[in-house]
Amino acid sequence: MEETSREIVEQKFAKQSAFFATHQTKEIDFRLANLKKLKQVVLDNEENIKQALWEDLHKSPEEAYLTEINIVVSEIDHHIKNIKKWAKPKKVSTPLQLQPSSSKIIYEPLGIALIVAPWNYPFQLLINPLVGAISAGCCAILKPSPDTPKIAKLMEAMIADTFISDYITVVQGGRETNTRLLAQPFDLMFFTGSSKVGKVVMKAASEHLSKVILELGGKSPCIVDADADIDIVAKRIAWGKLINAGQTCIAPDYLFAHKSIKDELLNKIAENISAMYGENLKESRFYPRIVNDSAFERLTGLLNAGTIHTGGELDAKERFFPPTIIDDVQPGFKIMQEEIFGPILPVLSFGDIEEAVDYINRNPKPLALYYFGKTKNAEEVLSKTTSGGACINDVLMHITNHNLPFGGVGNSGLGSYHGKESFIAFSHKRAVVTTPTWIDIPFKYIPFKHFELVKKFVLG
Repeated sequence: MEETSREIVEQKFAKQSAFFATHQTKEIDFRLANLKKLKQVVLDNEENIKQALWEDLHKSPEEAYLTEINIVVSEIDHHIKNIKKWAKPKKVSTPLQLQPSSSKIIYEPLGIALIVAPWNYPFQLLINPLVGAISAGCCAILKPSPDTPKIAKLMEAMIADTFISDYITVVQGGRETNTRLLAQPFDLMFFTGSSKVGKVVMKAASEHLSKVILELGGKSPCIVDADADIDIVAKRIAWGKLINAGQTCIAPDYLFAHKSIKDELLNKIAENISAMYGENLKESRFYPRIVNDSAFERLTGLLNAGTIHTGGELDAKERFFPPTIIDDVQPGFKIMQEEIFGPILPVLSFGDIEEAVDYINRNPKPLALYYFGKTKNAEEVLSKTTSGGACINDVLMHITNHNLPFGGVGNSGLGSYHGKESFIAFSHKRAVVTTPTWIDIPFKYIPFKHFELVKKFVLG
């Protein structure tokens, strides 16, 4: 993907700043109209989106619809339904010492937003934040990943056909383009990707004191306790781990299984993999490929420790990497030191749940945590750990609820979005106190007459 020049980046930013200054984006009708335009261009290009994702990642049309297109369309519908309510000034109570003043919060658009998306869900993770930007009344410059060029070019064309570039536009490129974008004084930098690059974004944002939303990743643990329903657990883990061939930021990164059920669980996960994808998994149209040669080589380097429980023949030419379960893993292994982002599931075992809790707490805070077992035990695990989000007796599903914030904590991210949280993410909550002039309380003025009396009865 060709880099975008510094001159073009600066020109686009300047034009969007000028357009935002016209105040058009602040009108609710303007926002609603553009949300509807965005929805329509997505629906009109549904088949093109599916085809581009197939060519870039070998995603089936069904998976593309469920994990990318449908999530975006549902998000747009949710904002169209609720934007008037969210954007309405919110009255708040006013303490006695400020009365007869009144108080409220006004939701203002932050201004010009930069949205940088990764390659694993290249459509959803670029367009979903854009929904929040439009809903809040911002302008936006969008930067897709160059590692999925088909969908990147399609999204550029879709945006260009739908919006004027002074309002919403796409720039293409890699690291050089990112550097040029990050040099601009955006009001918000919204980045989805690795923790390593997230630190670069945060450092660049600090130069302009720009707000940042960082949606990162990390090693999301999946705990399976002795009393879990093994048949259901195995099916759900196999599904959640292998969506997009494991190239999912909230995929179960490693399995912590109670030693009494570990062997049975691993065998049933393997059985479910075959049931879903067939015995000849390489020929399955439902099994995606690794995004590029570099990612494939990195994953291959993680296979040299532990015992392969389930695996198969790799095909570097096709970037086909089979589902691989690795047993007898130790915490010091390389595979436990970095986010896997692929179809490899390392397995550790525990006898007492405190072993799993202690291990999780010794490591950076994960983006997601999954626990399979009784609710009472689940509540204990939740109370003793932290993560961006969590599911009890399931995986991934917390991302599908518009009423839940999605985001990380610590090393796994900063800030959240989805649903109303997306509107809030791209908004400034402005505090306003309105004071009448028909009365003027004298106590606040110097020389503070009757101060002790005021202190006793008003200030408390």
